Amino acid sequence: MKTLVVEDNRINLKVVCHHLERLGIVPIPAENGTRATELFAAERPDMVLLDVMLPDIDGFEVARRIRQAETPGEWTPILFLTSMTDDAALEKGIAAGGDDYLYKPVSEVVLGAKIRAMQRIIQMRNSLLVLTKKLDNANRELRRLSSLDWLTEIPNRRHFEETLEREWRRSMRQGSEFSVLVCDIDRFKAYNDAFGHPAGDQSLRSVAQALMDAMVRGGDFVARYGGEEFAAILADTPLAGAQVVGERMRTAVEALAIPHPASESGHITASFGIASGIAMPEADPLKLVKLADKALYEAKRQGRNRICAIASMDAMEN
Repeated sequence: MKTLVVEDNRINLKVVCHHLERLGIVPIPAENGTRATELFAAERPDMVLLDVMLPDIDGFEVARRIRQAETPGEWTPILFLTSMTDDAALEKGIAAGGDDYLYKPVSEVVLGAKIRAMQRIIQMRNSLLVLTKKLDNANRELRRLSSLDWLTEIPNRRHFEETLEREWRRSMRQGSEFSVLVCDIDRFKAYNDAFGHPAGDQSLRSVAQALMDAMVRGGDFVARYGGEEFAAILADTPLAGAQVVGERMRTAVEALAIPHPASESGHITASFGIASGIAMPEADPLKLVKLADKALYEAKRQGRNRICAIASMDAMEN
């Protein structure tokens, strides 16, 4: 343990440093406030013993500078060394960032007791910081898990709707166009009936990963919307660009080549609906999803394993 000792009287400085060495503590001596702030920055001591009266700047100002030099979450105990006992001086020291006082001449017994008390506080504080960090990590993990679909491990519907609302507001601010894509695995009930739910779950995971892999831009977002349905938000993407992404996703699902005898192509495919527009204050972003869903049903009606799109602005106003 290192302790910065700031004392302009060399005899007092030597005595306090000797007491500290007997307690197994490494002293870092400084005879003025300027040197003390330099040593604090260089050595980062575990504790500071600080004389109030110094030849250049007083101990109160040194304490303030030490507190300003500490990083967020850092705390170094500061004990003032003083002969003053009036209440105003004590209050001033605490206000400057001090934690306690030692009266001169410094008693080795009292010094040891004060240091042990501060060490206990440091240990308790460090334990609290460790616990706080663990709780923060646990809360972050809980938030992460609450936003993921348990089966496919991609974002869930709740996360999708939160992201949609956020992108909607951003689009209103920037006037940029964005698109929503809805995708449904073709004849999935028949697949489950033929192969069982474990195989169905595995196919959902495979399709989810294929859709994720097809998203090449960092800002694009895909989620499991429910059952065998997925949805994507394509920020800053007009209808033509969304169709390109949709085709890439459709091809990725088809390329999985998962056998599906009840499908028209003999393997698992997916149909896609796309809607695009610019956010307006009077419109509801979920209407964009409903329009994409409407386009999806049209893709199903036309024979599945295809993309249908709606230029949504006029439709959203109706």
